[in-house]
Amino acid sequence: MYRGSAQLCDVIDAMKNNDSAVNQFDTATNVELREVQKMLQANRLEEAEAAINKLAAGQPSDPEILYTSAVIKRLLKKQDAALLALDQLHDTWPEHSRGYQEKGLIWMARRNSGRAVAAFEQAVALDPALISSWKALCGLYQLDGNHRGLLEAKKRYEHLRALQPGLLAILTLVNEKRFEIAESRCRQFLQQHPDNVEAMRLLARIGSEVGIFDDAERLLEKVLALSPNFEMARFDYVVVLQKRQKFFQAFEEALALMTAAPDDYNYRRLYANTCVDVGRNEEAINLYHDVLTVDPENPQMLLMCGHAAKTAGLVDDAIRYYQRSYRARPDFGDAFWSLANLKTYKLSLEERQIAEENEASAKTSLEDRIHLNFALGKAYEDCDEIELSFKHYERGNQLQLGKTSYTAQQVSNEFDAQIDACSVSFFEDRKGWGHSAADPIFIVGLPRAGSTLLEQILASHSHVDGTRELPNILQLVAELGGRRRLGERARYPEVLSDLSRGDVDALGKRYLEETRSHRAKAPYFTDKMPNNFRHIGLIKLILPNARIIDARRKPIACCWSAYKQLFAAGQAYTYGIEEIARYYRDYLRLMDHWEKVFPGQILRINYEEVVEDIEPQVKRIIEFCELDMEPGCLEFYKTKRSVSTPSSEQVRQPIYRQGIDDWKKFETHLQPLKAYLGV
Repeated sequence: MYRGSAQLCDVIDAMKNNDSAVNQFDTATNVELREVQKMLQANRLEEAEAAINKLAAGQPSDPEILYTSAVIKRLLKKQDAALLALDQLHDTWPEHSRGYQEKGLIWMARRNSGRAVAAFEQAVALDPALISSWKALCGLYQLDGNHRGLLEAKKRYEHLRALQPGLLAILTLVNEKRFEIAESRCRQFLQQHPDNVEAMRLLARIGSEVGIFDDAERLLEKVLALSPNFEMARFDYVVVLQKRQKFFQAFEEALALMTAAPDDYNYRRLYANTCVDVGRNEEAINLYHDVLTVDPENPQMLLMCGHAAKTAGLVDDAIRYYQRSYRARPDFGDAFWSLANLKTYKLSLEERQIAEENEASAKTSLEDRIHLNFALGKAYEDCDEIELSFKHYERGNQLQLGKTSYTAQQVSNEFDAQIDACSVSFFEDRKGWGHSAADPIFIVGLPRAGSTLLEQILASHSHVDGTRELPNILQLVAELGGRRRLGERARYPEVLSDLSRGDVDALGKRYLEETRSHRAKAPYFTDKMPNNFRHIGLIKLILPNARIIDARRKPIACCWSAYKQLFAAGQAYTYGIEEIARYYRDYLRLMDHWEKVFPGQILRINYEEVVEDIEPQVKRIIEFCELDMEPGCLEFYKTKRSVSTPSSEQVRQPIYRQGIDDWKKFETHLQPLKAYLGV
C-alpha cells in the first residue's frame, strides 16, 4: 500500500482532471505553467523544478505555482520542502483541495496513516471528484479496519472511475464553483450524449448551486425516470426539494432512499434532515444518535442534533450538542454561531478564547471565519465589550458581503417596477379577480422586525395554523420572471398585465394547494416570509381576501438588529451599513405605495408598541383577522410548536424590553447608518 510517491501518471491525471486556472486564461504565467506540466509528463523533474522556482520568484503566493512546486518536490523526494510549500499554499488558500491530496501522498510515503487519512479526507471534503484521494483512502481504510469508511470510499472511487472522459473535469469545475465554465462544457457533452444521466445530474447540480431550483428539479426527475435506481441522483433530488421547501415530498423521497440502503450513513443523515423539516424532531435526533454511535465526534452530526433540539424547544440539549460540536472541531464557526444565535446563551471566556484563536488562524476557512466573527460579535456584546463586539460584527459583515454580488441600485429598480406595474388603476380594472379564499395571513416586513413574535401570537389562536417562512410566493415570482441572463431585466412584474382572469384564479388556487401540507385543520394559516412585502401586488391579485400584516420596527433598531445577524441564506443587503439603510428606505417607499393601492387592507404593527403594551396590539391583530380574542394569544410563549427562525427562543418567553434599545450601546459607531437613514 505504501509507496515512496504516487505514479507520475496519477499526478498528471490529477492536473488534467482538475482543469485548473492554468488552462482557463492564456496569460504568460499560465503558458509557462503548462510548459512545466509538459516537463512533468516527460519526467524531466530537475528541469521542471528550475522552471517552477523561477516562476515562484516572481509570484510567490500564486496557488497553482505553489501547488505545482510541491508536486515536483515530492516527486524528487524533497518531502520537507514539499510540505513547506503546501503549508504556504494553505496559509493563503485554505480550501485548495489538491494541496491536501499532496499532503496525503507525502504522509503515505512517510507511513503516517493517521495524517494521510486526515489529509485525504480534507481533500475529498473540498472536492469529492479527487479520484486519487478516494483510491488512496480505500487502501488506508482497509489497513485501519475502517469498514464503513472503506465502503464509502470504494463507492465513490468506482463511481468516478466509471465516468466518461470529460465528466470528471466538469465535476471538479462544479466543486470549485466555476459554474459558468462547467455549465458550458456540460451542455457540450450532452449534445453528444443526450441521455447521459450523470451529465444531466451534473447540470442539475449546477442549476441548484446558482439558485435555479425549478430546472434542477425537472432535470433530476428526468434522470430518475431514465434510471430509477440512481441513488446519487435521488440524493440530489431530495436536496433540491428541500431547497424548494417541498418538505413532505423530500421526506418521502429520503425515506425511499434510506429504505433501499438502510446502512448508508449519508442516506440516514439526509432522512434525519427531512424529519426536522416536517416537524419529526424526536425521530431526527434518534437517527442522528444512530449515526453518532458509529462516528461519535462528527461535528456536523452534532450540529444537526443541536438544530433539531433547538427547533423542538429543547434548549439545554441544543447547547450540549453545539458545545460537543466545536470541541470535536475547534474551528467550526457554525457551532459557535449556533450557540450565540440562541440569543439566550452567552459564550464563556474559554469559548471566546477558542473562537478568537481560530478566527485569527490563516488555516481557518472563509465560511468558518465569517461564522466566528458573528459569534464573537454577539459574545462581546453580551459582556459589554462594545469596541470588540463592533469590530467582529463589522469584519463578519465585510467578509460575507464580499461573497455576494449584491447591487443596491438593481433592487431599487425592482421596487420602482412594482410601483409602476401595480397601480391603483391596474387593480380597479381587475376587481373581483383571483381566488376568493381568505385562509392566508401574510406577515411581511424586514427581518428582525418582530414577525416571528406576531406569528407566535396568531399561532396561539385555535383558528390559526402557524406554519413557517413559506417560499411559494417567491417561487411564483421566479416562474413569472422567466429565465434571463445576469443583468437582464425580468418579465415580472410587468408580465402581470398579460395574465388572464383564469390565469390569476389558477395561481391563487395553486398557492393554496401547494401550502396545504404545511397546515393542520385550522381555517386560517400564517405565511411569514418577510420578503413577501415586495410582492403584495401579486398576493392581492391572486388572493384578494388574504390579510396582510406589516411587521414594522424603528429604522436604526431594525437595521442594526439585521446587521448583527448572519442569515442562513439570502438577505445580502444586511451585510453593509449603506446597503441596509438604502434597502430600509426602499421598503418604506414600497409599503407607502401598497397602502395607497390597498387602503385599509394592510395592518401595520410596530414592534415597539407591542413591547410597551401588548394587549391592545394583540386585539388589533385579532380584530383585523376577524377572529374572537382568546387568552392564549396573550400567553403566546406557552404555545408548543416548532420555530426555526433566529427568534425561536425569544418567542418562547414573555415579552421583555431589554433588546429594544440595543443599538444605543453602539451609537458612536452608527453615525453613518443614521446619516444614510436620514434620522
